[in-house]
Amino acid sequence: MAEAAPLYDTYSRAPLRFERGEGVWLITESGERYLDFGAGVAVTSVGHSNPHVVGALKEQADKVWHLSNIYEIPGQERLAKRLTDATFADKVFFTNSGAEALECAIKTARRYQFSKGHPERFHIITFEGAFHGRTLATIAAGGQEKYLEGFGPKAPGFDQVPFGDIEAVRAAITDVTAGILIEPVQGEGGVRPATTEFMKALRQLCDDNDLLLILDEVQTGVGRTGKLFAHEWSGVTPDIMAVAKGIGGGFPLGACLATAEAASGMKAGTHGSTYGGNPLAMAVGSAVLDIILADDFLQHVRDVALVFRQGLASLKDRYPDVIEDIRGEGLLLGIKAAVPSAELLQAIRAAHLLGVPAGDNVIRLLPPLVVTAEEAREGLARIERAAESIRASKVKKTA
Repeated sequence: MAEAAPLYDTYSRAPLRFERGEGVWLITESGERYLDFGAGVAVTSVGHSNPHVVGALKEQADKVWHLSNIYEIPGQERLAKRLTDATFADKVFFTNSGAEALECAIKTARRYQFSKGHPERFHIITFEGAFHGRTLATIAAGGQEKYLEGFGPKAPGFDQVPFGDIEAVRAAITDVTAGILIEPVQGEGGVRPATTEFMKALRQLCDDNDLLLILDEVQTGVGRTGKLFAHEWSGVTPDIMAVAKGIGGGFPLGACLATAEAASGMKAGTHGSTYGGNPLAMAVGSAVLDIILADDFLQHVRDVALVFRQGLASLKDRYPDVIEDIRGEGLLLGIKAAVPSAELLQAIRAAHLLGVPAGDNVIRLLPPLVVTAEEAREGLARIERAAESIRASKVKKTA
């Protein structure tokens, strides 16, 4: 009888064991090379084993790993200043993950209304198809039954409406509404971008009703769409924003950014974190920003994204029986499959290319932002091989 695995049975893992990474490549224990267009679900933004980031981590590791927020941490002040200088925000709270950043964002919005004399205003309007994390609050915010099932009553205060339906948002605003929470591009929900018009309408509704606009840029932020943050494409400025994934380049790091007004209710003792903002994380986050904020880096992301998007559009035209649609912004792209997405993902993996499953029968393609045009073309060639194999399989079955 086989010995039971010591891990929780919460993941359906692919039978791949990677030993090391180099740039946009992952290498298995047996030496097989895979082109990594999943990037740990949009996390390894500057590639695997990036020398600048590795150097920053090693240098800090020789000094001090962890203190706590009982003391001043100069690295926090430096990284927060860089983030506020580059964004709408005045204040930053550092976390270890995207879910924690969202928890802080939700608490910030509720505490703002409380501090203004409106404790009844704690409801957040969210959107069908959203994914905001796996805590009890963030699964309630996402509202997807498959994540809520079996964990007791849904945390109160989250009102879902259809994505992109401004009239439904307007109808959902009541005397107990504190804010609106949205991903500029729904990632796990199927790589569905919100339109500029919708984003602007949400901002106007918040302004008209003294609500806070909260953006979940955990997946879309830190250069992923070709701007530092995805909301810049629409010209809309949030009051609060959750950031994670790419900001740490693979090191656990998140942040909640806010205007001074939005954060005005978060006084001493209202929130905290043992690990959030520790010196190792701050060194890595600052090194990642060195790369992302360098001259022409975001233009590079846009240029490679154009090559990749055009190539995917060509594949869609040539393989309509396999690829139904191409979605997304920048290097957050999705293939809506015309076959079961698991079948396409398996074929892509067989071509030694890695992608990430999403809702709505979509596969996400999220390469490290340092990917070159040549590597994007190599990825396209592997997707084409996958499409050919699926087509050949179909022909064989009907023969």
